[in-house]
Amino acid sequence: MANQYDLVILGGGTAGYVAAIKASQSGLKTAIVEKSKLGGTCLHKGCIPTKSFLKSAETASLMRNAADFGIDGVEPTFDMKNITARKDEVVDQMYNGIRHLMKKNKIDVFEGHGRILGPSLFSPMAGTVAVDNPHDDEGESEILVNQNVLICTGSYPRELPFLPFDGKLILSSDDMMELDEVPASIAIIGGGVIGLEFASLLNDLGSKVTVYEAGERILPGEDQDLGSALKKSLTEKGVDFETAVTLDENNVILNSDNVKFKSESDKSFDKVLVAIGRTPNISDIGLSNTKIELEDGYIKTNDYYQTKDDNIYAVGDCIGNLQLAHVASKEALNAVIHMTDEEPYKLDYNQVPRCIYTSPEAAALGMTESRLREEGLPFEAHKIPLNAIGKAVIEGNKNGFGKILTEPETGDILGVSMVGPNVTELINEAALAKFLDASALELGSSVHAHPSISEILMELGLDAEGMAIHV
Repeated sequence: MANQYDLVILGGGTAGYVAAIKASQSGLKTAIVEKSKLGGTCLHKGCIPTKSFLKSAETASLMRNAADFGIDGVEPTFDMKNITARKDEVVDQMYNGIRHLMKKNKIDVFEGHGRILGPSLFSPMAGTVAVDNPHDDEGESEILVNQNVLICTGSYPRELPFLPFDGKLILSSDDMMELDEVPASIAIIGGGVIGLEFASLLNDLGSKVTVYEAGERILPGEDQDLGSALKKSLTEKGVDFETAVTLDENNVILNSDNVKFKSESDKSFDKVLVAIGRTPNISDIGLSNTKIELEDGYIKTNDYYQTKDDNIYAVGDCIGNLQLAHVASKEALNAVIHMTDEEPYKLDYNQVPRCIYTSPEAAALGMTESRLREEGLPFEAHKIPLNAIGKAVIEGNKNGFGKILTEPETGDILGVSMVGPNVTELINEAALAKFLDASALELGSSVHAHPSISEILMELGLDAEGMAIHV
C-alpha cells in the first residue's frame, strides 16, 4: 500500500532535514528519503568533520608556536587515529541530535535510494517517489505518494580523468575523512576553499604541502587582496603554491607508491588530494520522468526553487548556486514556505557570508572589486590592517586586514572581505548590517566592545566616511 505525504524530501542533508522540520512545524505530513545517513555531506564528510580536524591542527600549531605568546613551545606528539576518533565523536553527537529532531517533529525517514516516478495510477502528475530497499535488491519499493517533492540530493567530489580516485594515493575530500596517518608530503590540486582548508590543516600537522592551481591566483571568486593575504600567510607557514599550472597525463606520473609532478620543479608526493570542485548528485533520481530542465548540468528552478513541474522543488548544491550549507538551508526554508502558499523573503546571495576556515581565517560577503568593475558599477574601497586593532595583535595577527566596498553616493555596503583571527565569526555582523540595509556610517557608528577584533568593522565603517580614528 502506498504511503501518503504532503511533502517527500529526497536527501537528508542539511537542506533536507531543515526543510523537514519547517514543513512539520507548518502542519505538513513529511518524509525524508536518505540512502546513507541524516546530515549528509556537511555533517559526515564536509563542514563539521573538517572543522574538527582544523581545530586539532590549530592546537598542534599553537603548541609548536607558543613562544609567540611568551610560553615555551613544544613539538606536539599525536596519533592521527586519535584526531579522527575525536572527529567521529563530534559527528556522532550531531548525528544523534538530528535523529532526535526527526522523532520530535514526527518526520518519517526512509532509508534507501529514492526515484521520482512519472504520472501513474498513484498520481496524475509526476512526483510520486519510489524508495528501493537498500538491503534487498529484489524487494518491492516503498511508494510515497505526495503533494510536493523537494530535491536536495547534494553533490559529490569531482575527479580528474587522468587521476581517478583510488582512496590510497589519489584522494577525494571524502577519503580525507578516514585519514589514519599524516602523509609526509601531499599535493593538493585546486586552490579553492576545500583545497586551502586541507592545505592549512595538513601543514599544521606536519605534512609538506604543495597546492597546484590552474588559474593565475588562488580563490579566483574572492577579492584579490583576500587571496593574496591568505597565500602569503600560508606560504610563511610552509605551504608551497604553484599557480597557472596545467596538469595532464603527460606531466603527472602515477607510480605504485607515489605520484610525480613535472612542472616548475619536479616533485614526488606520498598522496594527492584532488579538490577541483563538486558535481551535482542528480543521476538516477528519475528526472527523465519529469519536465525538469537542466542548465549547465544543474537543476533549473525559479526564484521560489520550483522546477518546470510546479510540485517539484530543488535546492542546495544540485541547483548550482553558492555551494554552502547555510545557503542550502535557507533555500530549503524558502521552498517550504512557498509550498504553504506564503511569500518567502527572497534570498539575496550578496548577503550570504562566505567563510574559509584556514589558519588564518578568511571571510567575505557581497561583491568583489573585480566583479564591480566587470558590471561597471561605481564603488569606493577602504582597507585597514588588523594590526590597528589591539585585540587582533594580542591574538597573533600577522597579515590580516579588513576591507569594505561601498556605493559612493549612498554609502551602502557592497562587499566586505577580511583575513585574520575569528573573521568567520565577525562576518556575520557584516551580513546582518547588509541584511538590514545599514550604511557603512551606521556600521561605524554602532558601539563595539574594546578590546575586540570586531572593532575592525567599526573602523571600516568610519573610514568609508573619512572618519576613522585608529588609522
